[in-house]
Amino acid sequence: GFLQKSTLRLSEKFILLLILSAFITLCFGAFFFLPDNSKHKRFDLGLEDVLIPHIDSPKEGKHASGQVVIHGQGGHDENRHSAAGGQGEAAKVPRGAPGRDPDGEDKGGGGLEKEGPRAKTFASGPMPQVVGVNDGEPPEPDVKEKRDKIREMMKHAWDSYRQYGWGHNELKPIAKKGHSTNIFGNSQLGASIVDALDTLFIMGLQDEFKDGQEWIEQNLDFSANAEVSVFEVNIRFIGGLLAAYYLSGQEVFKMKAVALAEKLIPAFNTPTGIPWAMVNLKTGVGRNWGWASAGSSILAEFGTLHMEFVHLTYLTGNPVYYQKVMHIRKLLAKMDRPNGLYPNYLNPRTGRWGQHHTSVGGLGDSFYEYLLKAWLMSDKTDVEARKAYDDAIEAIERHLIRKSNGGLTFIGEWKNGHLERKMGHLACFAGGMLALGADGSPDDKAGHYLQLGPRSHTPATSPTTGQVRDL
Repeated sequence: GFLQKSTLRLSEKFILLLILSAFITLCFGAFFFLPDNSKHKRFDLGLEDVLIPHIDSPKEGKHASGQVVIHGQGGHDENRHSAAGGQGEAAKVPRGAPGRDPDGEDKGGGGLEKEGPRAKTFASGPMPQVVGVNDGEPPEPDVKEKRDKIREMMKHAWDSYRQYGWGHNELKPIAKKGHSTNIFGNSQLGASIVDALDTLFIMGLQDEFKDGQEWIEQNLDFSANAEVSVFEVNIRFIGGLLAAYYLSGQEVFKMKAVALAEKLIPAFNTPTGIPWAMVNLKTGVGRNWGWASAGSSILAEFGTLHMEFVHLTYLTGNPVYYQKVMHIRKLLAKMDRPNGLYPNYLNPRTGRWGQHHTSVGGLGDSFYEYLLKAWLMSDKTDVEARKAYDDAIEAIERHLIRKSNGGLTFIGEWKNGHLERKMGHLACFAGGMLALGADGSPDDKAGHYLQLGPRSHTPATSPTTGQVRDL
């Protein structure tokens, strides 16, 4: 009797063990094989997963009418993602698309932020068609003559670079050889190739565009032990690659842009989240320019990352790019500004302003431009960007915009509480910015800024050489 009871107990234990093992296996399998939830999506946000496959079409980059379109938008989007096959509704809407948060969850209103005001970062409808080559001819003979001459000049510059400096960052036209500058780490990254791609495409120089694409596919590599400018590499490489992707739909451009962006992320590893000016592509070590107000970061550099990084999140679904630039914006919004002006220098270690020097020219210029363009990119819904722009322009007009003795309107510089009555050539863009920003300005300011823009200029031409000079 004792042996029989013992045997039964062992059998019962064995059965219970089998049931428990089956239950654990079921739970383990469910975690990995059932559809993703939002937390699992964060865990599984790999590069291969977030890059949407692209299916080339016979008419790559054009409608039947010949008009250039932005890939991934409008009618092309449906064809691209339905061709992925077997993905259901999830394949039709990329992560990070308008109307969804970066993890792909439907938010209905279209912001990328999860907390606070959910201002959209993109227009909710299809992005407009790109105005580019459409196989047509302008009806006005003088316009055609000018267009053809500009195209000829572009081709001459490209052919010269192709012959004497191919693969180098720039061409020395007199010496007829390529060279690189320290902002690109003295490495051959083909900066002129990447920077020119969108212009080549819009001008219809397709053979030249394909040559550039081939070089990028085979040679563009960001693993070199090179120290580069975060700002310059962002606007020229990431911006150029994203523009080429939107125009042509070729996945290689998007993949290269994302690969480079990952190399720039370590630059944000500072106590404040304000990025270093320079970063080593291989080691991720960052630093600032020694001359920049005791090692401060520069307003025009860390303030000119927003549009490219928002696009990166939109295209990949990875929220980190958006979060990095939004952190910069929120940090600046909390800081006290002398006379409402943004100083050109900010220490990334302490979070304090450096030298109180404000300029709409060099060191400050594109920060203000990106505030306005971020608002425009959002279909005028990014109210934070618009308010920051309006507040900045109001302070600039109060303290920096003056008239010369000859009646010319100029934009000076503010240094340690005093106005310097000089205007550098980099500030000359401000006239166009003021005119562009007039639409959307407060009612009592719109007409004023529209008129002020064209009047803002500098006596930049030398009477002896006829060349532009910096004053």
